[in-house]
Amino acid sequence: MALDATARARVAAQWMRENLTSITGFTKAELRAAVEAIDDWITANQSSFNQALPLEFRTGATVAQKVSLMAYVLWRRIGRLRCEEDG
Repeated sequence: MALDATARARVAAQWMRENLTSITGFTKAELRAAVEAIDDWITANQSSFNQALPLEFRTGATVAQKVSLMAYVLWRRIGRLRCEEDG
């Protein structure tokens, strides 16, 4: 389910709070446009994402579980997800 305008604004605001120490080459408006583009891309590519999942998971998991797993993978890829197994 796509984010509404308020949720998109809150995503941008939270990202700014968590990245205060980062030097950026873009404006707040450009960040908000990027949030919108990402959310729109997710909506446009939902079917492709779902089809990429193994059949058993695709048919057994809820939409929320699928999206949550995708978020975990993305957070891990950027080093923001630590696991108990990491020690």
